[in-house]
Amino acid sequence: MNTRMLLLLCALLLLLPLAQAEDFDWMRFAGSEITILMPEHPVLDGMRSVMDDFEAATGITVNVEALAENLYFDRMEVALRADSGVMDVYMVPMDSTAFTQWSNGLIHPLSPYINDASMTSAGYDFADFPAGFTQATQYPPGAMDAQDYAIPVSFEAYTLFWNMDIVDEYLDGVVPDTMGGLIEAAHSISEASGGMVAGSVMRGIRSHTIMDTVTGMVFNNWGEAEMTLPTNVWYDGDWSMPRVDDERITAGLSHYAGLMSAGPINVQALDWPDASLLFQQGRAGFFIDASLFGPGFEDPDVSAVAGKTGYAVMPPVEAGGDSWTGHWMWGIGIPANSQNPDAAWYFIQWMTSADVEPVIGAYHGGAARVSTWDKAEYVDALNPLYVDTVLEAMQTSRTTVVFREGWSEYALVIVDAIQDMYGGMAAADATAKAQQRLLDMEG
Repeated sequence: MNTRMLLLLCALLLLLPLAQAEDFDWMRFAGSEITILMPEHPVLDGMRSVMDDFEAATGITVNVEALAENLYFDRMEVALRADSGVMDVYMVPMDSTAFTQWSNGLIHPLSPYINDASMTSAGYDFADFPAGFTQATQYPPGAMDAQDYAIPVSFEAYTLFWNMDIVDEYLDGVVPDTMGGLIEAAHSISEASGGMVAGSVMRGIRSHTIMDTVTGMVFNNWGEAEMTLPTNVWYDGDWSMPRVDDERITAGLSHYAGLMSAGPINVQALDWPDASLLFQQGRAGFFIDASLFGPGFEDPDVSAVAGKTGYAVMPPVEAGGDSWTGHWMWGIGIPANSQNPDAAWYFIQWMTSADVEPVIGAYHGGAARVSTWDKAEYVDALNPLYVDTVLEAMQTSRTTVVFREGWSEYALVIVDAIQDMYGGMAAADATAKAQQRLLDMEG
């Protein structure tokens, strides 16, 4: 029996008790119809695999509108602002995008549902989602009366991938145990191969979209020192006090630029689809990016590195030291203009329940519930080293989110510092330049 058939069988066995064993009226909104808007994503693939079960258990009809991710964001923003709601559930990028939507009153609060025993099953166990995850889904950020506005549906930590064949050929099978050593090894691969193999590949495009990976590498240098929201690591607790020239931030940005410089000649044109594809094709030795790429690298139908990919947390700054990283999440929420928010909440709680998440999570490898990582139907579908790596990364991972409207403009200043380093500018000079630009932007 193949993996997908096994997952479907598990789903059927799990969903019977979900619908029958507890005293909760799953048929309360039978006859309702909802529309979900989502990007084409493994999370949606997993939801599709159990959609018939949801409709049978609740009597709710689900219409799916799915778009390529590069088209999704514009469609999402238009739909959120429509005079009459055109969607009832949507995938929420849990970063400054969601914060801006909340600031403009575009997201429906979920706390009233979560806290209502007539609307949420007693077995839902919201506390199963780590506080470090729900911290990014609650607004106002850090407030005692903050409410939940989305449920985490997948997360990605920033980890190291390597091509075992390339490491065997050029590094005698040895993966360096420090970040500095990794950068040096990546350059040696590029040089020894005459440029035929990229020592490393990174997102090198000048875009705010690389900032989550960048932040993870900065956290690796920041270590256990405190960082606070909403400013995250980039400001010293106040928007008027940027600290991009802090030596730990400078070092993290320099490490990122160092791995870029060991990459392909067109690295500055690469965003995540291009960078991950190059690694998947077996053309790069190392890749630091979202853990969620792991399951795709193990698919022999599309990947040249299936069974040949190594996984590890980011190498620490010093040998024997701790590795630190960041994480980013997709959530699932209800737009404020939804025509059927109650039925939409039934969909969300069902798809993110402790029984169903292991089935959906096996499609993407970024399950958000702690309990899912102990369930065989989830972990058995994934590479064991991948599972161990993500669990280790979760121990020292922090949210990469910055809660500020228009954050992308400020993020580009930081990205420009990396570009300056890649172009040959001294790291301290590049971050001093960025520091002044951020100060100027504050007026």
